[in-house]
Amino acid sequence: MLLSVMKETIHYSQCPVCGADSFQPVLNAKDYTVSAEEFSICECSVCTARFTQDIPTAAGIAPYYKSENYISHTNTSKGLINGLYQWVRKRTLKQKRRLVQQETGVTKGAILDLGSGTGAFAGEMKNSGWAVTALEPDEDARKVAAESFGVTLQDTCEFYNLAAQQYDAITMWHVLEHVHDLQGYMAKLKTLLKEKGRLIIAVPNYTSGDAAVYGQYWAAYDVPRHLYHFSPVSMKGLVEKHGMKLLGYQPMWYDSFYVSLLSSKYKNGATRLLGAFINGLRSNISALGDVKRCSSVIYIIGH
Repeated sequence: MLLSVMKETIHYSQCPVCGADSFQPVLNAKDYTVSAEEFSICECSVCTARFTQDIPTAAGIAPYYKSENYISHTNTSKGLINGLYQWVRKRTLKQKRRLVQQETGVTKGAILDLGSGTGAFAGEMKNSGWAVTALEPDEDARKVAAESFGVTLQDTCEFYNLAAQQYDAITMWHVLEHVHDLQGYMAKLKTLLKEKGRLIIAVPNYTSGDAAVYGQYWAAYDVPRHLYHFSPVSMKGLVEKHGMKLLGYQPMWYDSFYVSLLSSKYKNGATRLLGAFINGLRSNISALGDVKRCSSVIYIIGH
C-alpha cells in the first residue's frame, strides 16, 4: 500500500537524543512493511545515536502501523516468521516476569507497561498478582488484548495524567524507539517510579553483529516506525541526561535470529533460513563476552 506523499514530516536540525547539531546521514532504509518508502538515517557524532530523518508526525504516523504483518498490533501467527515470533514470545513472557521481580526485589507490586501491543506481557503480570497499568495507542491492538488475554489497556494519551511515584516497575519492550516525545517521556518516567523502582527498557542495538551484516536491510531499523536507533552509549547518555542511572544490561538472545530472518527476506526477496540462522548465531556468539553487543539490549534503570 502506498501512502499519500502529501503528509507533514519532522526534519531534525538537532539530534533528538542529545540535542547536538553535529550529525550526518549514514544510510537509507526502506519501509518493507507498509509503504515501500525510503528514509534517511542519520548518526550523531556526539552521542552516537542514530535517528530516522523526515519522519511522519505523531498525528500522521498511524497508517504506517496498519499492516497484517505488524505482529505487535495484530497477534497474527500467519507465516513462518510470525509463527516463530509467537513461539518465542510464549517462552520469554515468564523470563521477562522473573527479570522484573529480580530487578525490583518485589514479587507482586505495581507495574506500568507502556506500548503493550496485544497485551501478552500485561496479561502475564496480571495473572501473577501484579497491579497492572497498561497503555497502548492502537485501538485494534487494545481490542485483541481484551479478547485474547483478558486485559484492559488504556490509550497512551493517559500517560501524562498518571500520578507520581506509584510504580515498582515500568517496562517498555521495544517501545521507546517509537515515541515522538522522547525527552518528555523520559522526564515523566522518572517521576512515575517509586524511590527503589526500576525502569526496564528494551530496544534494538544498531552496533550488534547482525546489524553490521545486513546494513540497510537490517529489519530492526523498521523505518519510519522506529524513530531512533540506539547504541548502548547513546542510551546511557539519554538516561543520565534525565538524572537517572543505568544500573545494568541484559541480553535478548532470540532477537538476533528473528531480526536476521526478516533481514534476509528484505535483502534477498525470500528468507534464506540457513544463512539467517548462522548470522543470528554469530551475532550472539560475538555478544557472549559483552551483552552490549546483542541484537537487542534490555537496560535496567533506576534513580
